[in-house]
Amino acid sequence: MRPLLLAAWLLAAASQAAPVEHHLVDVGTIRPPLLEEIRYATRHNFTGESLYPFPQAYVHRDVAAALHAVQADLAKEGLGLKIYDGYRPLSVQQKMWDLIRDERYVSNPALNKGRHTRGTAVDVTLVDKMGNELAMPSPFDDFTEAAHRDSRTMTAVQRANMLRLQQAMSRHGFEPCPFEWWHYDFRGWKNYPVLDISFEALKKGERWTEPVQ
Repeated sequence: MRPLLLAAWLLAAASQAAPVEHHLVDVGTIRPPLLEEIRYATRHNFTGESLYPFPQAYVHRDVAAALHAVQADLAKEGLGLKIYDGYRPLSVQQKMWDLIRDERYVSNPALNKGRHTRGTAVDVTLVDKMGNELAMPSPFDDFTEAAHRDSRTMTAVQRANMLRLQQAMSRHGFEPCPFEWWHYDFRGWKNYPVLDISFEALKKGERWTEPVQ
């Protein structure tokens, strides 16, 4: 290989291997605080397995700022958010896909490497001042048509609550998923890098991680 070509190749390789700053933050830092029920840190989820080492949610800092605004709006109505999931390591996303293989409910890592993997997707619902969940079209993680936004089985109250959540989230840059009433993507999510940093590393405060190719 010619010296100039070799130098260019080495420079490109070094650039690809350079660590990236993930900009993930703990949801617990948001005020007013979100109620947290991190299902994938328990067996109470569609896999029947505990996929996270501890119950903690992380999101990209841009998403955290948007959630803060949503919380502030909802607080005026005596309501708030409960979060079920935020950032999800790519390795966990792959495990979920291997179990479901239905793109309506789980992103196929082979196509876009996921949405939760960027820290830009959240699974949320509405709660009242006492932390009680408002009635929604289906339980969380219900991978049936009952969870769809156009489901014909939901009651008028469930529809009203679903739309109330959707309006609050949409005002601050979140886009709803048609097949899961609880899932919201932050606008422009494709522009954020895919991550596979572990929860343990995040808890230790590590700010940098290896890029996902």
